[in-house]
Amino acid sequence: MEYIDNLPTMDLMRSEQMTYVQLIIPVESAHRAVSYLGQLGLLQFRDLNDDRSPFQRTFVIQVKRCAEMSRKLRFFKDQIHKAGLLPSPHPASQPDIELEELEIQLAEHEHELIEMNSNTEKLQQTYNELLEFRMVLQKSGNFLISSGSQVDAQETELVENVHTDINYADTASLLEQDSQPGPSNQSGVRFISGIISKSKVMSFERMLFRTTRGNMLFNQAPADDQIVDPSSNETVEKTIFVVFFSGEQARTKILKICEAFGANCYPVPEDTTKRRQITREVLSGLAELETTLEASLRHQHKALTSIGFHITKWLNMVRREKSVYDTLNMLNFDVTKKCLVGEGWCPIFSKPKIQEALQRATFDSNSQVGIIFHVMDSVELPPTYFRTNHFTNAYQEIVDAYGVAKYKEANPAVYTIITFPFLFAVMFGDWGHGICLLFGALFLKACEKKLSSQKLGSFMEMLFGGRYVLLLMSLFSIYCGVIYNEFFSVPFHIFGHSAYGCRDATCSDASSVGLVKYRDTYPFGVDPSWRGSRSELPFLNSLKMKMSILFGVAQMNLGIILSYFNARYFSNSLDIKYQFVPQMIFLNGLFGYLSLLIIIKWCTGSQADLYHVMIYMFLSPLEDLGENQLFRGQGVLQVILLLLAIVAVPWMLFPKPFILRRLHTERFQGRTYGILGTSDVHTDEEPDSARQPRHEEFNFSEVFVHQMIHSIEFVLGAVSNTASYLRLWALSLAHSELSTVFYEKVLLLAWGYENIIIRLVGLAVFAFATAFILLMMETLSAFLHALRLHWVEFQNKFYNGDGYKFRPFSFAALGDDDE
Repeated sequence: MEYIDNLPTMDLMRSEQMTYVQLIIPVESAHRAVSYLGQLGLLQFRDLNDDRSPFQRTFVIQVKRCAEMSRKLRFFKDQIHKAGLLPSPHPASQPDIELEELEIQLAEHEHELIEMNSNTEKLQQTYNELLEFRMVLQKSGNFLISSGSQVDAQETELVENVHTDINYADTASLLEQDSQPGPSNQSGVRFISGIISKSKVMSFERMLFRTTRGNMLFNQAPADDQIVDPSSNETVEKTIFVVFFSGEQARTKILKICEAFGANCYPVPEDTTKRRQITREVLSGLAELETTLEASLRHQHKALTSIGFHITKWLNMVRREKSVYDTLNMLNFDVTKKCLVGEGWCPIFSKPKIQEALQRATFDSNSQVGIIFHVMDSVELPPTYFRTNHFTNAYQEIVDAYGVAKYKEANPAVYTIITFPFLFAVMFGDWGHGICLLFGALFLKACEKKLSSQKLGSFMEMLFGGRYVLLLMSLFSIYCGVIYNEFFSVPFHIFGHSAYGCRDATCSDASSVGLVKYRDTYPFGVDPSWRGSRSELPFLNSLKMKMSILFGVAQMNLGIILSYFNARYFSNSLDIKYQFVPQMIFLNGLFGYLSLLIIIKWCTGSQADLYHVMIYMFLSPLEDLGENQLFRGQGVLQVILLLLAIVAVPWMLFPKPFILRRLHTERFQGRTYGILGTSDVHTDEEPDSARQPRHEEFNFSEVFVHQMIHSIEFVLGAVSNTASYLRLWALSLAHSELSTVFYEKVLLLAWGYENIIIRLVGLAVFAFATAFILLMMETLSAFLHALRLHWVEFQNKFYNGDGYKFRPFSFAALGDDDE
């Protein structure tokens, strides 16, 4: 035990030792002190004003000012994006400015931009109206000219119809009525011209037809130019229309429909000379507006470009200032109202750095009073903090996704770094597929600097964050693939010739039963002669199933051993005596014994039926094993192990609750004894009662039921968890068979044809199936199953995962969306 205690500590095995500290900061240096601590990023402040709403805190005005500046900066970003400009990724060199100066600058820029936008929008609106007017004049003139020529051609026929048909006035068309002699201002044909969005033309025409009962003529033509919408800055396709009608009542209805559909109507004179004169005036106005608009847009782009050079720096500054004031709102004033009092957690190794930062803040703020920094006692559970790097961070995130380790609890990530990619590779073993994954991991590693500075999508960000997990998974997949002797399901004689050969001349291929062993055993991995033989599946099934059980029992034993180190670290002797010992006995008395039989059978080449041995170990423990006996004294050992497993169940269930009740009774009878730390009676007390011991009610029935549930869960879990590890065998078999099917039924089948097109199609289908099914879907499937084995089968043996992360106040942790 002394040897274990004297072992050097491992960085990731236990979380960093934390301490609870108090800061008393003079008001004049508070802002600078918190800013320096934000740059350091090693102190987690505790909110001392959690009973107050955000609007009741001290620095709420400053927070609102920062929020308003953030709104203005977001407005600038939107305007820069709308103008098609890109903000400079490297901020321009500019001397540091105070927050008040920045606030004034942002207000001036916002006012200037709003005024420019308003002017530009008005100019664009006027330009659009003139442009629409010009197109309406042009298209309407064409309609009127064509209509007039049709009238002249039919004038003779119309005159005859007037004299011969008494009811002609009731049945004539609109254009024919317009050609009749008489006053045209009352009974003649009129028209309304305008422009409407192309998407509304059909509905617009249908509505006009129904409203006028078909007594109208609707002409339309597509606009030659697209109109730019000033509000959305998008181009809109429009259509020019001319509606011919008769009567004042129809005119009123048509105008209302135009207004309802958002159509713009423009007055077009019938006289050709007037139309040409108005067209010249419109063209002159358009030329002037184009010049004015170009100058306005140049001025606006110049202002936005100037803002774009500094917007990144301004965003960072405002974001930091807001976070500083949010942190200051977590502090309290002392009695004199001259100092701010803050409390929080920090790692012990960071105390000198924090003190140095506070001293710099005092000096830089010219404060006459220094900042007081001292350690306090606290009964609160400290936060959990592991110092990770780029390599270990992804594995720590895998563990934290299940639950954050309790303070000083054994960290599964230490072992997950190796066991996770290895169990993945057991299910994914194929060194051809492993090489493909390796190329992907190396590509992500080579582009690490480039990708880390870019904003990636959710999937790509997850893949890039797990690049080192993918790297180890690919390396272990190559290793397991070499053991399985599979390269895209094809075996190779990598380590020499096969140990098996044909018995006689009739044995021509490996699919016959005439293979005999005539050489030494294949030196590494699976003999390539097994591939394609009739006994391939029985052999590989037996190998991988037994291997899965061995790996599962080994990992579950590791979990139970880690529970011993947890109990020893927290000085919890009850958990060692009444949980660790009976759990080791129960698990290894049954499944550890099965693992021993598997190894002995492999080493001796025995034909014993292990199913029969394990079943009759429970049904008939005293029965003679006969030909299933693997070693001398096996029957006696089985009886002893069975009795120990049976005894281990009440050993886990009964002693601990009764001992806890006796200890609780002695504690409050004033007897002198050493307080025994145990996870079952320890509860996190409130901060205000840290130094006030209180009498806790001990509910024996609750403790007993909890222990009973824990014992039953372990006993049943020992069986179900061991069976769960058989997924290693199942997924490995599925991956191998899928690879074989794609190779034999797609690639080889296509390669049997002499046609080059069929071969290329077969090769393309094989590549597609390999990339999307075997390299993507199978990788995801094996990843999820390896995740389940770690979270459920491994971590539930020792890991509580009920802690909370250490989240220090740090400028580096501020995201782009933190406003």
